[in-house]
Amino acid sequence: MKNLSAIILLFLANSVSGIAQGISMIAIPWYFTQQEEMAVYGWIYFFVVVIALVWSPFAGTLVDKYNRKNIFLLLSLICGSIISFVAFYGHQNEGLPLSLIALVFACTFLNYNLHYPNLYAFVQEITEEKHYSKITSIIEIQGQFAMVLAGAGAAFLLEGVQGSVHLFGFNFTIPFSFEPWTLYEIFTLDAATYILAILLILPIRFVSFRPRTKEVGSIRTQFKTGYNYLKDHRGIFIFGVSSYAVFVCVLITTFYISALYVDKQLNSPGYVYASAEGYYAIGALLSGIAIQWVFSKTSPITAVIILTFITAFFFTLMGFTASIMMFYLMNFVLGITNAGIRILRVTYFFQQIPNQFYGRTNSILGLTHIIGRLFFLPIFSIPFFHQSNHVIYTMHIMAIFMVINGIIMIAFYSLFPQKK
Repeated sequence: MKNLSAIILLFLANSVSGIAQGISMIAIPWYFTQQEEMAVYGWIYFFVVVIALVWSPFAGTLVDKYNRKNIFLLLSLICGSIISFVAFYGHQNEGLPLSLIALVFACTFLNYNLHYPNLYAFVQEITEEKHYSKITSIIEIQGQFAMVLAGAGAAFLLEGVQGSVHLFGFNFTIPFSFEPWTLYEIFTLDAATYILAILLILPIRFVSFRPRTKEVGSIRTQFKTGYNYLKDHRGIFIFGVSSYAVFVCVLITTFYISALYVDKQLNSPGYVYASAEGYYAIGALLSGIAIQWVFSKTSPITAVIILTFITAFFFTLMGFTASIMMFYLMNFVLGITNAGIRILRVTYFFQQIPNQFYGRTNSILGLTHIIGRLFFLPIFSIPFFHQSNHVIYTMHIMAIFMVINGIIMIAFYSLFPQKK
């Protein structure tokens, strides 16, 4: 495979920063849960998503206009600097105000909105077409391996170690002990990995398999080019929007509902929440290894529809149980289905969308899952869902949402272009 060394360095950088980012993004919601401030956190999440609504299409134009390696370097430098400042402030003052915790959350969340479109577009650019299926699976495997480590790391750091540790639902004896880490200590680790990512990205050298013509005009003009592409390819647009249903629910669950569910429905400590993230990552890791093989004789569109309905089924189950093991199972299945959908969708888009437009079309489609979260977050921030075990109703609502989108994909199936 050509550009192999570049791809390896890129994946290593993505992994090291992904581990620490994952720990931070697990720790932040749990912190707000323990402070009984989940309603506040819900609105912080909502306003960050509002910013993403404007930022995401702009990010897409950057991905298509500039050198994608340089985007990674600049993004790592900016985010690393911001989180380093917050960590330094925390060490100096032995604590952090909610505003700076929200800043780290916003920085990391908005980073995702540029990082992942840039990652996929860059990989498409430097990968031969015959390796698309393999490379999209590898992206998922390395990303989820990082999340497995993040889930394990969060379980250690959030609860500390006193001779034993609860990990993935099991109790392990550990020959050492330490106190739970503070948020600013976790942020220090996060900031350090951005520096390491820069050092890994700097030596990347590559040959582009998808040369891009230089585009001129304003950001609005370039955004309109991506919009016109999707307007002319209506099937890709409908599939792109509907296939994001599971992803919308995963993001809301991961960043908001899970912490609330563990606290209110399961009445369990932080290691259950962190371990669930680990089970999700294990499921996603398995999906990265096997999903292309499982659906090798099925069209990617049909496979996405099947996985969407499976996910809706397990969300429905979660509304009727208070079992920790069922919670772990749901997260494991969710890892399989969400990662599987992402792999199948990205491979499909690699084959259908020219690299010249990939960043913009991906960002425009991404707006739909941002709008989905903007719809759900104010609803789920209503105090009713934070009382008693009423969080279970959020599971039913999201299940209905996924079923509706699954039906839409079936109804418009004939419009979706098949694999080239």
